[in-house]
Amino acid sequence: MSIVILPDAREDLLSVQSYMLDRWSEPLWLKAEDEIFQKLSELDSGFLSGTVVQAFADVGIFDYKTSVTSHHRILHRKIDDTLYVYAIAGHQQDFQTLLMRRLLSHR
Repeated sequence: MSIVILPDAREDLLSVQSYMLDRWSEPLWLKAEDEIFQKLSELDSGFLSGTVVQAFADVGIFDYKTSVTSHHRILHRKIDDTLYVYAIAGHQQDFQTLLMRRLLSHR
């Protein structure tokens, strides 16, 4: 089992880090980061699977899922034994807009 954080999701993580460090404190960022990586570990192990993205399910795509932490939402998909992370967003972000922007940028 392995976790692959794709380039766009890495950029998301850096943006979230920058945002949290600018507005809160390093200990709060470190706690949020721990939550994100704990969630990824639980998803990778199969302990959790996430929730199907309704916008995708409406068009017959069921393998992209979201999972949440106390402050963030993660878009991911598991293929064989590999968990791919496509996006990481704060709860204040418009996740639907992020999804559409991300999809359109990879057409």
